[in-house]
Amino acid sequence: MHRKIFSTGIFLRLIFLAAGVLLLAAGAFAAEAVAETAPVAMKTENGRALFAYAAVAAVGISCITSSYALARIGTAAMGAMSEKPELGGRALVFLGMAEGIAIYGLIIAIMLVNKI
Repeated sequence: MHRKIFSTGIFLRLIFLAAGVLLLAAGAFAAEAVAETAPVAMKTENGRALFAYAAVAAVGISCITSSYALARIGTAAMGAMSEKPELGGRALVFLGMAEGIAIYGLIIAIMLVNKI
């Protein structure tokens, strides 16, 4: 008998838990940086580290959600194309929309890195 160790629901809960812990840690660093003077906070290492963590989180979370969406859309598109091959072009549009999630995360990360 083959048994799944991680089902999709448990995997998604673990991803959201890790994202929540990362956001809480980033909030703690942000509160510490705000406790100091605001103009000086950007010049310290804590301010730079906070922006670096935010950039990593933006790319990481957007890529994970994009890959999840691509997996779901890709399997549905393959099933639809097996019945009607002419639906292949429409499936590519939906795959491109799901890939846009990762591109938006990358754009946000580039904007954050430019603030450093």
